[in-house]
Amino acid sequence: MKTRLFLLRHGEVETRYHRVFGGRIDMELSERGTQQADRLAHWLARHPLDAVYASPMRRVQLTLEPFRRHFPGEVTVLPGLREVDFGDWTGLGWDEVQHRFGVSAYDWLHLLERNHVAGAEALPAYQERISQCLDVILREQAGKSVAVFCHGGVIRMALAILLKQPLSFFEHIEVDYASATWLNLGEIKAGRARTEIQLLNFTPWRDLP
Repeated sequence: MKTRLFLLRHGEVETRYHRVFGGRIDMELSERGTQQADRLAHWLARHPLDAVYASPMRRVQLTLEPFRRHFPGEVTVLPGLREVDFGDWTGLGWDEVQHRFGVSAYDWLHLLERNHVAGAEALPAYQERISQCLDVILREQAGKSVAVFCHGGVIRMALAILLKQPLSFFEHIEVDYASATWLNLGEIKAGRARTEIQLLNFTPWRDLP
């Protein structure tokens, strides 16, 4: 039986954190982000779910809030789903990163892979904690439908793990605010599972009338 996995990014954050490496900063949603979360909740409610998991960070919890009206079950918070730690880049805008460190912020996935972001979470540790979260979710919800409310960096890492690609493979794939990425995962055989992408970066607030 296939497991349906919905990877959901939080809504737009408050304006002062736009184009900033927020990482572990616990920020609020903007007014637009709150509206995006509501549209995401209404779309997701069309798909019956057996379980919901979420990052403990505030921007994710605020995005999850409107969906709680549609989901009667308990939400499982996994600390391992928090966003990647950007180390010395935390709180800096994209232009500031260029000015201070002489690198392009657009290359952040490559730089994380090479451990070239000072003070940042090491790639093996980051990959391991997301792998552990996926193992828990897919073991507990095998053959069921499950939603995971989390972060853009977490979604990219989850895709890298499930599709067996390097993290930098996803540098040109957008993961917009309040977007949904829907995967169907087949039964695991010989340590491998067939992964089908049904939706990638689908944004109900923009893509639906």
